[in-house]
Amino acid sequence: MHYISTRGRAGAADFEGALLAGLASDGGLYMPASWPALSAAEARRIGEQPYAEAAASVLSLFTGEAFERRALGAMTAAAYAGFDDPAVAPLRQVGDEDYILELFHGPTLAFKDFAMQILGRMFDAALARRNETLTIIVATSGDTGSAAIEALKACARVNIVVLHPEGRVSEVQRRMMTSVIAPNVMNIAVDGSFDDCQAIVKQLFADDAFAGAVRLGGVNSINWARLAAQTVYYFTAWARIAEGAENISFVVPTGNFGDVFAGYAAKRMGLPVAMLGVAANANDILHRAISTGDYSPRGVQPTASPSMDIQVASNFERLLFEAKTRDHEALRVTMEGLARDRAIEIDNATLSAIREDFVSAAVSDKDALAEIARHEKATGDLIDPHTAVARVAAIRLRAAGAMSGKVVSLSTAHPAKFPEAVAQATGRAPVLPERYADLFDRPEEMRRAPASAEAVKTMVCDLYAENAS
Repeated sequence: MHYISTRGRAGAADFEGALLAGLASDGGLYMPASWPALSAAEARRIGEQPYAEAAASVLSLFTGEAFERRALGAMTAAAYAGFDDPAVAPLRQVGDEDYILELFHGPTLAFKDFAMQILGRMFDAALARRNETLTIIVATSGDTGSAAIEALKACARVNIVVLHPEGRVSEVQRRMMTSVIAPNVMNIAVDGSFDDCQAIVKQLFADDAFAGAVRLGGVNSINWARLAAQTVYYFTAWARIAEGAENISFVVPTGNFGDVFAGYAAKRMGLPVAMLGVAANANDILHRAISTGDYSPRGVQPTASPSMDIQVASNFERLLFEAKTRDHEALRVTMEGLARDRAIEIDNATLSAIREDFVSAAVSDKDALAEIARHEKATGDLIDPHTAVARVAAIRLRAAGAMSGKVVSLSTAHPAKFPEAVAQATGRAPVLPERYADLFDRPEEMRRAPASAEAVKTMVCDLYAENAS
């Protein structure tokens, strides 16, 4: 299995190379040179395995010679052993043909754990094999940072730097990051939005001298290995409810487009998926892009679902690449236009190709909070604001005829990560799992920085120098 850059000017990489690089040298994103092909029967065989075994089966289709099947099995068994639910990604029925896929039973109570727990182990193995170290830099809108820190804090060959937008993540999200005090971990609160954090990360990767000096790598969803790991729960969810080769649909609350693109990847591999629903909040760039062709970033609006408060969705480049029939030159011109004009008007042919697989909806805070309250009254269970966005979108898309049959909404975070919003909607304060009972008593450690690549670069160099000595 080889990987190519969406922009076509970087050389091909094997899985290990794409894993450690994160971003291609030409600024593009790595994609499989071709999609693994599975029949519905093969997809069912994988999806009906215990979760860790299913993960090893799927990942083996992408890793090539980088990791032996037995080694993958050991990694996935260890990665998912710490999840609270024996099913790892349990599915709850909430209507005749409606389901919620719970992805918050991992160490940091969010779907990011599914990929990060695997990546940490892959990094350890690959770096030991090469006798190298790596500096991981992460931009987070709330959940990626804590999941990455949890997965990498004990890695002897990895330094990790996490940028979060100061004041724009929940207190629980922040404390899960900043209360992990370890010599290889640095948390930086950036005076800006998630998009500012993400832009800084891209600027640092683009500085070849700096990136080489500190051995820069990434675990944001620009890293293909993360998306490969996230395809697995689409297989297991489908296998539990589909009859025969029945097509089912998924609705995903997403700001950076990685989680829903993982569903697209599963579909391209042969999983019988009908439609993929993109559920956006007030930061509705993805909804505007899919519904009208208007991909024009606007100012980020703080919402009750902060992990989706994003206006530049990195992984949308991957979809444009596919929709443009993998035309590197056309994609590169499009992305250069976005950098120059801060907007893309998606052409009709590309938009038509996107709409073969994707539909979308945008949901206000008012409607998301109302859904949290409705769901609690109907089921007795609490859901977080991101899950509520997905559920509102699923209900609307079904009512509009854009989806039919069985629909799975992804529940991407534990409600206790957003206690203020859940309590506002229901009058009930969600309770953190026991392992986080003392979270608010733990000391915190973080630095502050302006939205400046140079300021962050200095801090990264400090961490690298401290741990190199």
